[in-house]
Amino acid sequence: MKVIPAIDLINGQVVRLSRGDPNTAKVYDYLGTPVEVALKWKSQGAERLHLIDLDATFKRGNNLDVVEEIAKATALPIQVGGGIHSFETIERLLKSGINYVILGVLAFSEPSVVTRVQKKFGSEPLIVALDNKDGKVMVSGWQTPTSFTVNQALEKFSKMGVKTFLITSIAKDGMLEGPDLETLHQACQNQDLNIIAAGGISNLKDLVALKNVGVAGAVVGKAIYEGRFTLTEAIKTVKEA
Repeated sequence: MKVIPAIDLINGQVVRLSRGDPNTAKVYDYLGTPVEVALKWKSQGAERLHLIDLDATFKRGNNLDVVEEIAKATALPIQVGGGIHSFETIERLLKSGINYVILGVLAFSEPSVVTRVQKKFGSEPLIVALDNKDGKVMVSGWQTPTSFTVNQALEKFSKMGVKTFLITSIAKDGMLEGPDLETLHQACQNQDLNIIAAGGISNLKDLVALKNVGVAGAVVGKAIYEGRFTLTEAIKTVKEA
């Protein structure tokens, strides 16, 4: 299981939100620029980075330049999500050194884009985000419910050839209350899929529990920014578990 540090971006700064609410944004400017933060996680052993463009999510600009800068500076595999509303944006990201794109609303509103990406870039770079609340998948910055449960969405997109899914529990995101193990356990029953977990990770025991559930990766955010544990400790704990 990979431990993947998150870098959420607003106005070119690293922030964390609670339950996806932009009004709760805490800015971590004392840690340095986004590039400096990315290099810090690399120095602590990160093998992949998770970047979310919150300005693009909330349709108030974007941080694409910062994302590309991080990709160049770290030379790490990077997965990018947040406000990816067109095939052109996907193309720009994948051609500028980004390895994986995380699709939320676009995958649900225009499933044909999934097929277009697969035809041009293969299925490897594609991650479909299943952000869920009260059993329903939510899109558009967690503002809009879809008609899909997590299991229904997994079935739909896996039939289309999608192999990797990012499952986030909205109720737990940024709350440091532990991950949604039940939903993740169900998702991991399909051995052919790669499940990346996000939301709620607060301590090293949570990471061990996620490894035992069978997820391929775990995104850590607030816990490492608030000093609950270091990324180095997290990677070591998962390796030894």
